[in-house]
Amino acid sequence: MKTVELLDRSEFKAQIKEWLKLDLASTAVITIDMHRGHLDPAVATMPADPEDSRRVVAASARTLEVARSYGLPVIHVVMTNRRLPGGRSEAYGVAFWEAVEQVKQTVTPGRASSAYNHNLEGSVQTEIIPELYRDGDHVVTSKKRLSAFYGTDLEVLLRTLGVRTVVLMGINTNTCVLCSTFEAFNRDLAPVVISDCVASMYGPDLHVFGLENISRCLGWVLSSAELEARLQVAKEAARASPV
Repeated sequence: MKTVELLDRSEFKAQIKEWLKLDLASTAVITIDMHRGHLDPAVATMPADPEDSRRVVAASARTLEVARSYGLPVIHVVMTNRRLPGGRSEAYGVAFWEAVEQVKQTVTPGRASSAYNHNLEGSVQTEIIPELYRDGDHVVTSKKRLSAFYGTDLEVLLRTLGVRTVVLMGINTNTCVLCSTFEAFNRDLAPVVISDCVASMYGPDLHVFGLENISRCLGWVLSSAELEARLQVAKEAARASPV
């Protein structure tokens, strides 16, 4: 396969970032699959790299506290698979996952994984990482595939809350986060992905790919520090606006 160099679109991304303005009244934070099934190495069925897990949990815990302090709603979207008759999981409907299981391969390099045993209803894997949840957060547990929107009531919740900008974090950068960014884009929402609050269990190359694809095609990629700075600017702008 031909080696392709990563294009330098830094000027493009810098100018797009300058354009972005956040409005506290219409911004929400969405965590995607930040549960023990990915982020707790002791029980994870589709585990992220342990170092990535520690990084993402620590950065996300700090970022969520900051978001709550600015009054932003926090929504946790969690994949949960029913146990079907005969012990089969709802994940059995995915042809690619079936192929991976049948050839006895793993999608997580160097770590065992199982899509068919992943986040079964009532299992510990479906539990949100405790450091990330607070009373008052919203939880959506009907996610079945890569999108946080498909088959869930997330869009209804966002519309009810008056949300126009969604701040995304979670697992995996190149699948569920990327897919949900596409879905937000398709709904005319402004997606913002927090770079130090996402990771990919598929490998660091696909993490980089996911962030590049988002920042060059779909929305904004900010660090947690950049997000906090922009929230402060938004707060000051709200104070200065006439009532």
